[in-house]
Amino acid sequence: MSDGPYFFLSHAPAGRAADGPGPDLWVGRLFDDLCRGVAELTALPDGTPPGFMDPGPRAGADWSEEIGRGLASCRVFVPLLSPRYFASERCGKQWYAFAQRAIHQRAATGLPADAIVPALWVPVPEHQLPWPAVQLAFDHRRLGERYATDGLYGLIKLRLLAEEYHRAVHHLARHIVGAARATRVGPGRPPDARTLPSAFGAAPGPRPLRVTVAAPTRGELPAGRDGAYYGESALDWNPYHPDTRRPLALIAEDIVGSLNYRPTVASFDDEPPAGDPAAARPEILLVDRWALRDERRRARLAALDSAGRPWIGVVVPWNRADPQSRAATGELTARTEATLPLRTRHGRAACRTAAQGVESLDAFEELLPQVVEAAAQQYLRHAPAHPPGDRAPSGRPRLTGPMDTAPAPGHRGTAPYRALDRAPDVEDTDDSQP
Repeated sequence: MSDGPYFFLSHAPAGRAADGPGPDLWVGRLFDDLCRGVAELTALPDGTPPGFMDPGPRAGADWSEEIGRGLASCRVFVPLLSPRYFASERCGKQWYAFAQRAIHQRAATGLPADAIVPALWVPVPEHQLPWPAVQLAFDHRRLGERYATDGLYGLIKLRLLAEEYHRAVHHLARHIVGAARATRVGPGRPPDARTLPSAFGAAPGPRPLRVTVAAPTRGELPAGRDGAYYGESALDWNPYHPDTRRPLALIAEDIVGSLNYRPTVASFDDEPPAGDPAAARPEILLVDRWALRDERRRARLAALDSAGRPWIGVVVPWNRADPQSRAATGELTARTEATLPLRTRHGRAACRTAAQGVESLDAFEELLPQVVEAAAQQYLRHAPAHPPGDRAPSGRPRLTGPMDTAPAPGHRGTAPYRALDRAPDVEDTDDSQP
């Protein structure tokens, strides 16, 4: 597989207490115990480290090259959950970096890539969990009732709970080994901490975002267009076939979810009426350039472009390896620019690039987070502010409605826990778009 660590332990460093050793001493002990447990359960080749632990921030540096290599090559990511962990931008970036490897793997193979195994250091109320952590659906009670209620920190500090601690560590090591054997997440490039977004978002909970697909179905393709990229629904569109096995809408849903948004996916043909509350939220519109040969869709897209809704980010994926798209590049590019002049000529650099054409999955995965954050910022800039309830306004107004971060109706969790900040601002080169 790789010569990287078997698992990467991500934790939020804590300050040293004035009257004794800091909690990081106990994290170090846990790491050593986990390494021994994983080594006993595997036959690792000589020289392969069982685990890697982030040693913590250093003055003047985001993180070391060694951390980047560990994130790019480890088989399993183990976040050490606590309220401090989810408040850490550094930890959120590490989670995001590994999650993108798993998303890319799932896109390429169509198979699950569940290689994040959370460890509970300090209990975290479910309502404080970001969306990526909620999505893991990991039941901590499987590692013991005292572990689920006290966390590893509560167990490790009390000698009378030593047996519970060692049982929890043993089961955690088994889960790490099981995840590594069930999922082979391919290696990636060492991430640059300066450009990574965090998986935990700027809000305390997941924010809603709509992913809409404007693409034809297989039964309504232009004459001669290869149907291998399409299906029975617009949501089946897979422009990067055969390099990907999953529809692009599902890949986008995974990426959006990894940024602490709660995504919904829909077809552009089923767009809700203008008065529908679901329409008033940040949105990513994925446009197939072949859909612009349909005059009805082209007219609707042109109307959307001129309607002054800058919180709708447009991404136009196309496959440079698709011979038909390559041959029709001139015509399809001209149609795109004529239909979406605001999106292709104005706004932030990343948004213009996304609207002009994204020719590979790698480029799509790199650009989409930037377009998502730009759309969210535009929504917050233009959305009306309302005071809560019927009371007179007091203090600063707050946003309510579609960007409210309260759990969605029917939100399910694994009681009491299920177990990914702010993405770097994209350069705002032109804010002239309405």
